[in-house]
Amino acid sequence: MTLFPGVAVVTGAAGSGIGAATATAFAEAGCKRIAITDWNAELLSKTHSSITERWPEVEIYSEAGDISEEDFVSRFMANVVGKFGRVDYAVNCAGVLGQSQRSHEMETTEFDRVNKINYRGCWLSSRAELMQMLKQDPTSDDSGRAPQRGAVVNIASQLGIVGRPTAPHYCASKAAVISMTQCDAIDYSRDNIRVNCLCPGVIETPMTTSDQFTRDRLAPAINIAPMGRMGKPQEIADSALFLCSNRASFIQGHALVVDGGYIIN
Repeated sequence: MTLFPGVAVVTGAAGSGIGAATATAFAEAGCKRIAITDWNAELLSKTHSSITERWPEVEIYSEAGDISEEDFVSRFMANVVGKFGRVDYAVNCAGVLGQSQRSHEMETTEFDRVNKINYRGCWLSSRAELMQMLKQDPTSDDSGRAPQRGAVVNIASQLGIVGRPTAPHYCASKAAVISMTQCDAIDYSRDNIRVNCLCPGVIETPMTTSDQFTRDRLAPAINIAPMGRMGKPQEIADSALFLCSNRASFIQGHALVVDGGYIIN
């Protein structure tokens, strides 16, 4: 029996980052209905094709758009429910890095850009998912675990827990995601909805390896972590699927750090 008989939604699912790895991991784990979104329509289409080529039996609904815009998020979620009928697992991966600046050097446009996507976009996505989960009946299996109406996993960061130089807007946006997750976990426990978040370390994605400046900027964080390497998107996806599954049925409001040991060192 599959751990994921329901419907999965993944934001930020284009390209070869955490979102795409998470959508792929759901398909590999037996989830047959998956909805994906990202602002990059071309790369989103590649994620769609990659999954359906490997698992032809998996139904994919994909729609490109900006998750920081309320109208798009509402429309996307309505379309997902229109096609699949419900949302059981949601992983909100969409996010951006910020420019490397101290606060007095930063323009408000840069502050707003990062927070609009990392915090507002995550909140809009999570809110829409929670709205739908509240409308549907809980599901259970024969394992004896508690019924679950839905599970939301928000992607925060190790830098939502600890600070670093020249990243006040990024760190704060991810700390906000952690706090939002904790508050929602309190509010929706009585509805049999679990809300958790992941705090990845430096992960090998196009966002972290696209140019030499970014690689140089992230090198100290890699060196600090005892494991001394970047993580793989699949390693974050594995953690996201665990938190979505009923194997995590008593985990609520947790910020699971997946960082190769960065914050302990």
